[in-house]
Amino acid sequence: MAKMTGAKFIADTFYGHGLTHVFYMPYIAPRALMEMEKLGIKRIQTHGEKAAAYMADAYARVNRSPGLCMAQSVGAVNLAAGLQDAYLACSPVIAITGREYQINQQRHAYQEVDHVNPFSAVTKYSAYVSNPEQLPIYLRQAFRSATSGTPGPVHLNLEGLEGGMVVNEEADIEVIIEEMFSSLPSTRPESESEKIMASLQLLSRADRPIIVAGGGVTASGARSELISLAEKLSFPVATSLNAKNMFPSNHPLALGTPGLYSRACANQALCEADLVFFIGSHTGGQVTNSYTIPPQGTPVIQLDINAEELGRNYSIKVGMQGDVRNTLRKMIANTEKTEPRSEWINRIHELVQDWKDSVKNKVDSDIVPILPERLCSEITENLPSDAILVSDTGHSGVWTGTMIDLKYPEQTFIRCAGSLGWGLPAAMGAKCAQPNRPVLLFTGDGGIWYHLADLETAMKYGINTVTLVNNNHSLNQEKEGVENIYGGQTAGSDDLWLFPDADFAKIAESIGCLGITVNKPTELSSAIDRAFTAEKPVVIDVKTHLDGIAPGAWAPE
Repeated sequence: MAKMTGAKFIADTFYGHGLTHVFYMPYIAPRALMEMEKLGIKRIQTHGEKAAAYMADAYARVNRSPGLCMAQSVGAVNLAAGLQDAYLACSPVIAITGREYQINQQRHAYQEVDHVNPFSAVTKYSAYVSNPEQLPIYLRQAFRSATSGTPGPVHLNLEGLEGGMVVNEEADIEVIIEEMFSSLPSTRPESESEKIMASLQLLSRADRPIIVAGGGVTASGARSELISLAEKLSFPVATSLNAKNMFPSNHPLALGTPGLYSRACANQALCEADLVFFIGSHTGGQVTNSYTIPPQGTPVIQLDINAEELGRNYSIKVGMQGDVRNTLRKMIANTEKTEPRSEWINRIHELVQDWKDSVKNKVDSDIVPILPERLCSEITENLPSDAILVSDTGHSGVWTGTMIDLKYPEQTFIRCAGSLGWGLPAAMGAKCAQPNRPVLLFTGDGGIWYHLADLETAMKYGINTVTLVNNNHSLNQEKEGVENIYGGQTAGSDDLWLFPDADFAKIAESIGCLGITVNKPTELSSAIDRAFTAEKPVVIDVKTHLDGIAPGAWAPE
């Protein structure tokens, strides 16, 4: 083994696993950052630790491989807060922080707080590293844990405020790259044959079956297998937000998104189903509208790479533990093509058409300010065929999840899993992961205010994203709840959800980005085209209607 610094070991290890970027807030491991520069890894310094975590999260999701973020000891808990989204989205982020020297722990050292509990809440694995000799053990395990089973973020806490005791010292250590842990999924186990055959028997007997595809389909890269199985068995398919682009939106078996951020037709169909097949889905509160859709008691089959997810929220007839792609391939190989379930499929088409009819007037509306439904329609029509669509949470998540269709298999969708404001840094992380693809962020004025400073980061590093702001100068999704408390609209209630009208195009231009203002629906197409041909970061400030409030999820009475 060659003697090397911990800094070189860290840099060589990340380079060997294929990472192209690191997102960080100084002052952290500068020697490691120098070694990364020598290898061509691009270093993106952000304006906050949470932004660094969000960028690494989106980078990891788009590439289906680990992302890296770093922060010094005093910023570590801020970084942990940013990992909430990666944790909720099952994203393989590796976080590295400095840590106050052991001798100073529990002695009121300046700016020192506990790191163990904050990171244990938002990671699969967290380890303390006191010297470079320990790096081969803990860094390699970080890659294994981040990419194995249900993916998720991991954390290494390095001795020294900036990790100096680990990165600056030398040791006899060897860099070993375990390539299987460089991407998702790291392993592809198949479910047992008897479980597969039992599932196929149940599926063949169902009259009104539905597949609910979750983020595990995306992580496994199983889009074509999902389509093949649905077509072979004549199964309608509902896709969670994390699997939005895993099934063609114009397919005759497509239902759209179910649950809380949903199309009514998807929830309605699931309440009529006599068998639901959850594929790579945690069956969580969002995709099931708080565990009510499908109704409890509906016969369920579940496939997940993590056995402890099987039956967590719905009792199951059969549970299959395995990689989605390989298990679906085995199912496809062991079943014959089913005769179309004409009555059920006709019912699905009726529900889908009813939903389309219910929103048509708003989708086609020319009124000013612009309705969000019309805005989403224009995005659907003008989004480049290889674009990455990034969505913030709240109304942005509802609008993109329900009203925007992805028309091309090469398009990608990632969305905020928790924290409003995730979108702007995430779009930048997505662009770093796939620099040759167009990236469009859909956010609101409430969302962009969180990390507006990182437009300067985008400008500085040439991260040319397009940020589209649904600017209704408000958090209007809060309006109903606030006014119910106040008993109506008052000056006091308005204070809780209205913002002063802001000109985000001018703000963007003041930083050096391109700013475009859109006031009319007819201006949207040319604005989007112009934005994607600009050779700099772009903000499209779309003035939308204050009353453009997303409808609540359909639920049975």
